Amino acid sequence: MLAYIVRRLLYAIPILIGVNVITFALFFVVNSPDDMARMQLGVKRVMPEAVEKWKAERGYDQPLFWNGAAAGLDKATETIFFKKSVRMFVFDFGRADDGRDISREISTRMGPSLAVAVPVFILGLFVTISFALLLVYFRASYLDTAGVVLCVGLMSISALFYIIGGQWLVSKVWHLVPISGYGEGLTVAKFLVLPVAVGVIGGIGAGTRWYRTIFLEEIGKDYVRTARAKGLSERLLLFRHVLRNALIPILTGVVVVIPALFTGNLLIESFFGIPGLGSYTIEAINAQDFAIVRSMVFIGSVLYIIGLLLTDISYALVDPRIRFQ
Repeated sequence: MLAYIVRRLLYAIPILIGVNVITFALFFVVNSPDDMARMQLGVKRVMPEAVEKWKAERGYDQPLFWNGAAAGLDKATETIFFKKSVRMFVFDFGRADDGRDISREISTRMGPSLAVAVPVFILGLFVTISFALLLVYFRASYLDTAGVVLCVGLMSISALFYIIGGQWLVSKVWHLVPISGYGEGLTVAKFLVLPVAVGVIGGIGAGTRWYRTIFLEEIGKDYVRTARAKGLSERLLLFRHVLRNALIPILTGVVVVIPALFTGNLLIESFFGIPGLGSYTIEAINAQDFAIVRSMVFIGSVLYIIGLLLTDISYALVDPRIRFQ
C-alpha cells in the first residue's frame, strides 16, 4: 500500500506541471502582460512607461516560456512561467496583481466556502441516496415512474433558476432569510440556510438518478436473489446488502465533488454574496488576475488528485478483494 501511494504521488508531479502549462498558455493566449497592466491601471490611455513599470514590479517583464537573450539554464528559468509556477509546488502563491497576499486570502475565504459546501455535500448525499433507495424499493411502480420524471425535470432546470427563484420566493416574498451577505458567529446561519437549500435541491435530480441506476444494477445480482430466497425482507436487503455493495461506485461519484468543498461553488457564492473561494475566483477572472486564477486551478488539481488517491485507498477498506501492487 505504501509503495502504491508513493507511486501515485510521483505520478501527480507531471500532471500538475501539465495543468500549469495548459493554464498558463490558455490565459496568455487571451491576454498579454500589456493588456493585464492596462486593466489593472484602470485608465483608457496609459503611458508606456507606466505599463513597463507595472510589469517590472510584478515580474511580467520577461519572456513567457523561453528567454533567448539569457545564457545556459537562465533561458528557461528567467521566464514568467518558471518564476510564477515553480514556487506553487511548495504552496507559495505569491501576491495577486492588486498586491494582496494570495495565501492569506485563500486561508481567510476557505471558511465561508466550507460553511456552504460541507452541509450541501452531507445533506445532498443523504437525500439523494435515501430517495434513490425509496424509488428502488418501489421499482416498476407508479411512485418509481413519478420519481424518475421528477428527477429528469429537476435536472432540466438551470441552477440559476433555483438561485434566483429561491431568492425571490424565500427572501423577497416570504422575508424568511436575507437575500445575500455573510455574517459572523451564530448569525451566519441565517445567511447559509438558503444557499445550502438551493445547493441540495439543485443536485437531487442528477444524484438520485445516478444512485438509482447503481442500486438497480446491484439488486439484479445473484447474491441478492440468494438472500431473497432465504426469506430476507426487501428493506433489510436494500440497506444491509445492496447499499453496502454499492459503496465503490458511490465513492467514485463522491470524489468528484471533493475539490468543490474547498474551492467553493462559483454561482452560489457569487449570487449570495458569500466571501468564499468561489466568488474569489470569479472576481479574479473578471479582473483578469492571472496570479489568482492560476493558484485556484493548481489547488483544484491538487485536491482532485488527493481525492482520487483517497478513493483508491477506500476501495480496499470497503472491498477486501482489492489489493494494490
